[in-house]
Amino acid sequence: MTRPLRSLGFLTIGLFDRENPRAGHEATLAIIERAESLGFDSAWLRDRHLQYGISSPVAVLAAASQRTSRIRLGTAVIPLGFENPFRLAEDLATVDVLTGGRLEPGFSVGPPRRLDEIGSALYPGTVEHEDFGYERLARLRGFLAGDRVSAFAGREGIEEYSERIEPHSPGLADRLWYGAGSPASTTWAAENGFHLLTSSVIQSVDTTDFDTEQHTQIRLYRDRHPDGESARVSQGLVVIPTDSATPEQRERYSAYAAARSARVGIPQGPRGMLFAADIVGTSEEIADRLRSSAAFPEVDEVAFALPFDFAPDDYAQILDDLAGRLGPLLGWSPSAQSDVT
Repeated sequence: MTRPLRSLGFLTIGLFDRENPRAGHEATLAIIERAESLGFDSAWLRDRHLQYGISSPVAVLAAASQRTSRIRLGTAVIPLGFENPFRLAEDLATVDVLTGGRLEPGFSVGPPRRLDEIGSALYPGTVEHEDFGYERLARLRGFLAGDRVSAFAGREGIEEYSERIEPHSPGLADRLWYGAGSPASTTWAAENGFHLLTSSVIQSVDTTDFDTEQHTQIRLYRDRHPDGESARVSQGLVVIPTDSATPEQRERYSAYAAARSARVGIPQGPRGMLFAADIVGTSEEIADRLRSSAAFPEVDEVAFALPFDFAPDDYAQILDDLAGRLGPLLGWSPSAQSDVT
């Protein structure tokens, strides 16, 4: 039985031009503002380092917090291998305070990409001693929860010191997500009480069918999570409704999906990762396809991914159709939106 969709979100990489980065960042902020006006429940930013996509989603979400009042703001995901958990906790808590408790941070662990090339810049002299595993994330959550980090608290001269990360934002430590792609990482996220971000990339374990593997992942997560069936899962797929698209846009969207279709059903790389097919069509066609899948009926939150290199007008049309047509077909209503705790 399909769960009615109660939370409609979108995900963007926030591309920008090397010679004019401000325009791209402003365009991302405009997309978030538009989404809030349409009733979207959440906006999520990807994280890209040494590329022409958002490298500091926390900073961009700080700006978005001052242009919005209701929409939840997430990261999907921050790779912690690039981060100092102490400093990141300070930044996350600061932004959560600015949003009024609307931040939904998502993370992944593991060595940074291209570590052999950037290790000396990222961790000069210490890279071989860095722990890139789950402990890094557990430490971050502890900082956000208010764990003691200093043996001293009190006044020294005219300055006041705290024993914990400041500012402290109550509840933030309970709003953390993990982007899992394998049974091991899914199990860890569930048993440690993180919400689950399941995306358009997942490890091939038993089949080469993406939908089957994602359904298995969600069931594993709910079976292992203390909250069981009520544990939060957000599904992220590339979904492109064409209801109000121009003929030129429809043709370009179809070409985009076709160019990426050869990788579908074929495990990629040493870990055998599967990619979901992009879904292009009218909202009625997309709704039928989602409802007939194995994985989608298991979730009631989505963060549909916007294609990487579309134009602002394309994103506006896609968001309009997601909120105005596809969302309601899936049981979602902006008037029924309420904060998720």
